Amino acid sequence: MHKVSIRPHIVERVVARRGRLRWFETLDPASAALVIIDMQETFCAPGSPAEVAGSRGIVPAINALTRRLRPLGVPVIWVLHANTHSNGRSDWELFFNHVVSDDVRLRTIESLSPGRQKVWQDLEQGNDDIVIVKNRYSALISGSSTLERVLRSRGIDTLLIAGTKTNVCCEATARDAMMLDFKTVMLSDCCAALSDEEHLAALETFIQQFGDVMSADEAVAALEAHGV
Repeated sequence: MHKVSIRPHIVERVVARRGRLRWFETLDPASAALVIIDMQETFCAPGSPAEVAGSRGIVPAINALTRRLRPLGVPVIWVLHANTHSNGRSDWELFFNHVVSDDVRLRTIESLSPGRQKVWQDLEQGNDDIVIVKNRYSALISGSSTLERVLRSRGIDTLLIAGTKTNVCCEATARDAMMLDFKTVMLSDCCAALSDEEHLAALETFIQQFGDVMSADEAVAALEAHGV
């Protein structure tokens, strides 16, 4: 788990501009969902082609959080990444041809094939949890996944974002959520990046322009305080 926190001068800047630190003092559990991004073998397994070693460190925090949210009626949504390939072409050619080298490309293509995606083995899934597959960094960009449709159909307007990487798929999804008018919270101790610096940079940008940054405990407290 990352051992960094929002720096005091960023907090001061936010408060000076907004008049308070939090966008949302309480969160309604009846309209909230936990969205956990990319916690799957490609990113979590040691030696995997896109390994984020820190992702394994947030597993206990995510498990502890889901145990607290399910009794509150907050849906747990697992968003996994997959890309299709046929006749030598991918549904995301730009990524596979330019972001990864040839040797890594083949391993990544194999690891992200749709048929093998499942939630990382050390995470606890509930019987009522939802699993969605995306094919871009953001699960909410047009055509990437069914996430927005699922959320709207359930009357969900508040998202808690967890998973990996903080500064890539988590941040991309969280930013798009705010742009689509979802109240959005990034969970600082349930997200992981490749370094403390990248993790912190994402959270400090997010808290200033896109939504709240809370720990899991703070988010649960905000949910439990609703209507009190």
